[in-house]
Amino acid sequence: MNIPLAERIRPKTLQEYLSQQHLVGETGALTKQLQSGMIPSMLFWGPPGIGKTTLATIIASQSKRPFYQLSAVDSGVAAVRKIIEKAKKAEGLFTTKNPILFIDEIHRFSKSQQDSLLSAVEKGLVTLIGATTENPSFEVIPALLSRCQVYVLQSFSKKDLEDLLKRAIAIDTVLMKYDIELQETQAILKLSGGDARKLLNILELVVISEISQSSTDEKQKVVITNKMVQHKVQKNTMLYDKTGDQHYDIVSAFIKSIRGSDPNAAIYWLARMIEGGEDITFIARRLVILASEDIGNANPNALLLANATFQSVTSIGFPESSIILSQCVIYLASSVKSNASYLAIKKGQQLVKQTGDLSVPFSIRNAPTKLMKELGYGDNYAYAHDYENAFVPHEFLPKEIIGTTLYQAGNNAKENQLKAYLKSLWKDKYDF
Repeated sequence: MNIPLAERIRPKTLQEYLSQQHLVGETGALTKQLQSGMIPSMLFWGPPGIGKTTLATIIASQSKRPFYQLSAVDSGVAAVRKIIEKAKKAEGLFTTKNPILFIDEIHRFSKSQQDSLLSAVEKGLVTLIGATTENPSFEVIPALLSRCQVYVLQSFSKKDLEDLLKRAIAIDTVLMKYDIELQETQAILKLSGGDARKLLNILELVVISEISQSSTDEKQKVVITNKMVQHKVQKNTMLYDKTGDQHYDIVSAFIKSIRGSDPNAAIYWLARMIEGGEDITFIARRLVILASEDIGNANPNALLLANATFQSVTSIGFPESSIILSQCVIYLASSVKSNASYLAIKKGQQLVKQTGDLSVPFSIRNAPTKLMKELGYGDNYAYAHDYENAFVPHEFLPKEIIGTTLYQAGNNAKENQLKAYLKSLWKDKYDF
């Protein structure tokens, strides 16, 4: 059987486990739990290839508990119930050492599937260990989340990844047959994206592909360099999960960079999304929203350009649309900012929630029928265009909230002009 390198050297004990010292070090939470023998249900949250499955198997092994493993991708309620039934039948045998049920990618379980776990976890029939790359706060139902400890697994450091490479070369029964020299590691680390499985797969790939089958050397020399790795692997696979936390984190960084008027950072995050295969129309939609939310009337052209960008990338497609996105991002990042429009509608919505369905003043109601006119609809309405400068003071708000100011102009050249104009019309009626 051709067992992958990552599986061949999978750690068997906490001492062999690299990184996550806040969990598995001498004073780590998991170390103390294993020492006490009291293992709670838990969720491991961290990026792919960080060792969540490995840690679960180590916990089961060192605590000497039966271990059941499911993947949420191809398992459903029936599979969960089958394991719970096994646990029930063996309940007398295990006493305090109830079985561990490990569910990989638990965030892919539906609400009903997660509900099926609740009773068994609550009664202690199984100790649940769930692995997820998503934020459990959003992807795990509250009832199950409250019954689990959440442990965050941190991304591997450069030293962790290099130590992993050295460990693989030193202990793997296949790799130790060759004289492997890690002359350069930048390329292999970059291509792995911090994923240990991917790192070891690349290492195995470049070593095996470099071996000469006709060589008579007892221990062939393999020198790993950046150029050699790039040549063997070919495609630079960027770390960017379009549906996970990495997606939301990078989008957040992108938006905040534009809002913070840093075109250089904004272009960098734009490039990360493009290289990661993000949907270009998704990016363009976010720019349209930002043009109103963060720039608004401080520069009305921002919305026009953002909307034109959305239309353009939709019709042109990739890769040329990246240039259009770049132009728009630079313009928005370099533009004067104002969130006055955003704040105004938020205040308006809050006011509506507080005051309810206030009646529309009769003077500004529509009166399409004779009966409505007889009832006073439209009485005393002053048509603005009949007056000088197309303005005449009138009351447009319900009487309960007369004089309420929702729009506070931003402090920028364009909105200062708007503020001065509105002040000249309304005098002291509103707080402009």
